[in-house]
Amino acid sequence: MNKKATNKAIYITTTEPNSGKSIISLGLMQLLLGKAAKVGYFRPIIDDFVEGEIDNHINTVTTYFNLDLKFEEAYAFTRSEVIKMKNEDKDDKIISIIIDKYKAIEERFDFVLVEGSSFVGEGAIIEFDINILIAKNLGVPAIILASGVGKTMNDLVGNIHMAFDSFRDKGVEVLAVIANKVEPYNQAFTISELEKELPSGVVVNAIPLNPILANPSIKEIVDTLDAEVLFGEAHINNQAGNFSVGAMQLHNYLKHIKENGLVITPGDRADIILGALQANISENYPSISGIVLTGGLKPEESIIKLIEGLSDVVPILSAKGGTFAVANQIGTIKSKIYAENTEKIRTSIKEFEDHVKVDELLERLITFQTNGITPRMFQYNLLKRARTNKKHIVLPEGIDERILMATKQLIELGAVEITLLGSRKEIEEKIITHDIGLDLNLVNVINPIESDKFNAYAETLYELRKHKNVNLAMAKDLMEDVSYFGTMMVHNGDADGMVSGAIHTTQHTIRPALQFIKTKPDTSIVSSVFFMCLEDRVSVYGDCAINPNPTAEELAEIAISSATTSIGFGIEPKIAMLSYSSGASGVGEDVEKVRKATEIVKRLRPDLKIEGPIQYDAAVDINVGKSKLPNSEVAGQANVFIFPDLNTGNNTYKAVQRETKALAIGPIIQGLNKPVNDLSRGCTTDDIFNTVIVTVIQAQGL
Repeated sequence: MNKKATNKAIYITTTEPNSGKSIISLGLMQLLLGKAAKVGYFRPIIDDFVEGEIDNHINTVTTYFNLDLKFEEAYAFTRSEVIKMKNEDKDDKIISIIIDKYKAIEERFDFVLVEGSSFVGEGAIIEFDINILIAKNLGVPAIILASGVGKTMNDLVGNIHMAFDSFRDKGVEVLAVIANKVEPYNQAFTISELEKELPSGVVVNAIPLNPILANPSIKEIVDTLDAEVLFGEAHINNQAGNFSVGAMQLHNYLKHIKENGLVITPGDRADIILGALQANISENYPSISGIVLTGGLKPEESIIKLIEGLSDVVPILSAKGGTFAVANQIGTIKSKIYAENTEKIRTSIKEFEDHVKVDELLERLITFQTNGITPRMFQYNLLKRARTNKKHIVLPEGIDERILMATKQLIELGAVEITLLGSRKEIEEKIITHDIGLDLNLVNVINPIESDKFNAYAETLYELRKHKNVNLAMAKDLMEDVSYFGTMMVHNGDADGMVSGAIHTTQHTIRPALQFIKTKPDTSIVSSVFFMCLEDRVSVYGDCAINPNPTAEELAEIAISSATTSIGFGIEPKIAMLSYSSGASGVGEDVEKVRKATEIVKRLRPDLKIEGPIQYDAAVDINVGKSKLPNSEVAGQANVFIFPDLNTGNNTYKAVQRETKALAIGPIIQGLNKPVNDLSRGCTTDDIFNTVIVTVIQAQGL
């Protein structure tokens, strides 16, 4: 059972509109979900919304983090409702209803992120005081946010200090302050100045202005201009960077195109339209985010037919206004973060993690601990660990679109350095075909047969395998294989680990590792585990991928290796040696093998908690466990499950995965000197992402 928290929520409040509150909400939610099993989200007051639609902030947070919250549960009032009730002197009723709705969420969740109002529209002048009143009545500490845009240093520090004093004077504890959108060169100075003015216990942070977050998406431009999307609707969430007006000759205009730039031009300028599209696919010019055609003009039919024949087109919009009027409208857009724009959400979370003192903040935020570890906690902690000590992982299957999509996500999060194996041209074509958006300048791309290390690798392989009658010619043939080349990179220290198997068999992936990376000195066999991320816990299943029918001695070694892996990933192992009977009741060769394996583990590792033989239901159900093995410290609470053979293990993990919709991370190979991990050929992008992160952590040295 969790220890009772003295604080179950945090209130995010700001002093003004357009302060970038979404960055803080998204970053905090990601942070909290790594430490608490269930995190709720609540907005006491939201902006008025059109009937049939929902609040953008609530939709973004609940959708991205898949929160179990209905829209109507996540807020108490619209702004108009609050103003109307205040005019009727119903302040007490406002607070009463807010408390009731908040408490309903608090009862369901371990922690609640409360987001204050947005300071826009009618009634904004009274919102600061209302936010203080709400935080005080909910008994929730606050984080104060202010924007540095258009302020001197004295103004910014004074603004935050005044807000801090206002909350403190009303009895609301302020845990942290955040100066957002400050100039990068002023970041350290801002923190220094704030720390001079505020008590030492307050966590002071400053987040630099990020132009990418200020750039509108094409979707926002469509909505603002009431534009018609002629082409490229699939890319409507592209971020528009600098925009430029195409009113000059094409050869002159091309000089003005910038990366992710938006092209604005009259709809009858076929030369600019086609030139911009050609520049977008040319290696000699930056990519563009979209094209806006002005004047209500559309290209002639022959031009439209030409564009329709292109394989992939950026969004092309038709707007009714004049060119410069349209440009001015686009320039005034206040970009928002919304649920479909996952790239901007990920950027926001990374900005928060990079510039907020998350460890200090967490220490103040959460004063309770949960028993065990939830899937969200597990994945959050994996990513955090990977980013603290980045490693170099080679992915031999560089031409697979799932590999490329996972690579894009990993690189964006700064979690790993990646080398892709394969023809650069083929990889580029795959990126374009599937609109992956991976910048190959951010990764290493190696075609094995063209590598300057090819001959040296072949020589090394020859020396390692000549006792097996491998000659140099054979070694060169093998080194053309991406699995052998990638494994040799790991062996030689040119990469820290390898992940493969999306389009190759397990044997194809593992064989080279067994041949020359070999097993650890204290390990006789290579085995595997799956991390099974169930609804409320993470379990470890082994071995479900490699050893068909292990002996008792091998089964014991699998159990010890699995326990070591579990400890390395933050899971305190309670090992269940599975069989078709529990305790001393069963007889038969299969049961005896499990019983003997359990005794070996107890002798070799008396520090481990282990039970066996034990049936699955007795291992996971506390009532069944107590009835069958009343004195066991594992029965009913096992989290590491060792299966007696591959047939049982493989079928069980797949059955659990399919029937419970669990996320299965693995197989994670254990026992090798350096990490090489296998994927299933039916793997998803998320599977690849998670396996690479696990490999990074293995490479850090478990």
